[in-house]
Amino acid sequence: MKNLLDKYRFLIARRISQISIMVLYVIANVYGINFLTGNLSSSLLVGIIPLSDPYAVLQMFVAGAVLSFDILLGAFIITIFYMTIGGRAFCSWVCPVNIITDLANYLRRKFGFNQIQKKQPASRNIRYWVIAISLVISFSMGIAAFEFISPISMVHRGIIFGLGFGWAAILVIFLFDLFVLKNGWCGHICPLGGAYSLIGKFSLIRVHHNAPNCTACMKCKEVCPESHVLHMVTKTSIPVLDGECTNCGRCIEVCDDDALNFSIKNFKKGKDNEVR
Repeated sequence: MKNLLDKYRFLIARRISQISIMVLYVIANVYGINFLTGNLSSSLLVGIIPLSDPYAVLQMFVAGAVLSFDILLGAFIITIFYMTIGGRAFCSWVCPVNIITDLANYLRRKFGFNQIQKKQPASRNIRYWVIAISLVISFSMGIAAFEFISPISMVHRGIIFGLGFGWAAILVIFLFDLFVLKNGWCGHICPLGGAYSLIGKFSLIRVHHNAPNCTACMKCKEVCPESHVLHMVTKTSIPVLDGECTNCGRCIEVCDDDALNFSIKNFKKGKDNEVR
């Protein structure tokens, strides 16, 4: 059996990462210590390196905005970064909304709401439709459509400048995920997560399943926010090749059989490492 630290090591690391990033934005705004300035859509690291959200940049492009070299370079840097470590690592290691949805998901398991709702009443493909609709609206209205209503931006701005409407965004997402739909916002609706999942299809770092060690306890699927990506559990030893995996590491932490671990993607096709 794993000790307490082993069971929560990635969760602790993720919370440190999320909180630290928010703190860096706050001290830049309050104290002028400009290590990381801007917001989650467009930032500047150490006053030199531009960082831009590729999805936001795409909205700006279809809206007809003239994009500067810094914005394009920032989008390129972020795309390459998440193509390496896993696109939806943004969702579990950076996005502050993840803290809210993780809490809602924990309470659902704690109070047995997951057993009441046996079948998810919504498709996870909704987020990809939201991406398409947001791009159409951006093109039609000449604005970055999702950025105007993004709960992620509301929460982020609220943390830095005072919550205001950020409280409403937090409450709505929390209640929606708790009572309406398991992993509703991040797992079904959020177009930003959808955009990063497309990038994540090419990532190098994967969760790998070791079938001989697996006892099919299903603890991994119980805690995974995208449980369908663990389709290989009880079947075969292959890595998670779905870009929708958030690389949060929770499945690894709860597995007492050491059947799941992070690995580097092998580009050779083979029985134990299928590439789709």
